[in-house]
Amino acid sequence: MDQSTKSRLASRMQLLKGEGAIETFAKAKNLELQGRKIIHLEIGEPDFVTPDHIVAAGVEALQQGRTRYTPAPGITELRKAIATEVMRSRGIAVSIENVVVVPGAKFILMLTLLALIEPGDEVIIPDPGYPAYSSVVALLGAKPIALPLYEELEFHFDEAELRAAISPRTRMIIINSPQNPTGGVLNKSDLEVVAELAKENDIWVLSDEVYRHIIFDDKFQSISSLPGMQDRTIILDAFSKSYSMTGWRLGYVICAEDLAEAITRLIINSTSCSADFSQYAGIAALTGSQDQVFAMAESFHRRRDLVVSSLNTIPNWKCNTPAGAFYAFPNIKGSGLSSQQMSDYLLDHADIALLPGNGFGANGEGYLRISYATSEPNLRQAMQRIDKAIRSL
Repeated sequence: MDQSTKSRLASRMQLLKGEGAIETFAKAKNLELQGRKIIHLEIGEPDFVTPDHIVAAGVEALQQGRTRYTPAPGITELRKAIATEVMRSRGIAVSIENVVVVPGAKFILMLTLLALIEPGDEVIIPDPGYPAYSSVVALLGAKPIALPLYEELEFHFDEAELRAAISPRTRMIIINSPQNPTGGVLNKSDLEVVAELAKENDIWVLSDEVYRHIIFDDKFQSISSLPGMQDRTIILDAFSKSYSMTGWRLGYVICAEDLAEAITRLIINSTSCSADFSQYAGIAALTGSQDQVFAMAESFHRRRDLVVSSLNTIPNWKCNTPAGAFYAFPNIKGSGLSSQQMSDYLLDHADIALLPGNGFGANGEGYLRISYATSEPNLRQAMQRIDKAIRSL
């Protein structure tokens, strides 16, 4: 191809990273084409099928011709159902003007930061944390400020370090609870510290709550329910994890009306709207039986116990017990290998696909992320393979 016709990407694209889970998944799939039997512990996707009544609602919507454009912020029926659910689960007053339906939770992050963040602003993000946080902040010309999460604190932050991280340029704090990749869950005192600092310094809080149904040892708490926090909190939530609806691409944001209007304008100028039939499936998810949601959470609880107990028998490994989500984050520093070296070794020698912790931030070095969103037989076999491979190092 002639040099003049090659793509010349904008320099900002150098700031946007890929996602380790997707890249590792692709590598593992290529190995499977060679006949290898890979156990996938890298993808953060529930292995359960979407509940029948949700699928039925989506099919019925398709049969009724629900295949056209919808209002940019979502259909009224779904926004009402979301508002009702948020009022019940967070204990805050919400109208449909506070609700915007978005094609997937990840896009909410992009839209919210586009609406609020200026070049040169600072955004405090958890480290280790979901990689898109830092990538999107940097893409917009702002500066991600890492807030370390510590294993010895059950992957909570240190209050003094949060206070020290705030500067006159701080525009937003991003929190994620239950958390990817550690499975940590912020307690009320953590949330109160964030709320105090947000109010004192006029800072937005983006609260990523997509794993809120998958919590094991405590009750879910949203920072939006604390006094004075509703108007400065942006709740990011989705149907993907709780209802096993990853491919339906359906999420929502709860925020102040003026911000909701700004996000709606961004949708008008980008995706136009979320898929019509998916929104009717979302109504069924929120208003129908929640039995399968609770059953999935109970299954993840059992899987957590299986995985953590097994990991803590592996030489030179140790693993905290995660309080939520479906990830374990074992410490492998005693092995003498880096996170990437260990991840590569296990894929090459044990046919296990998992993620190096440093892909989630500098403080993830020395850890691995293991998704236990697969069956118990798969997990038992995976733990046996890992144990055997480590003992032969």
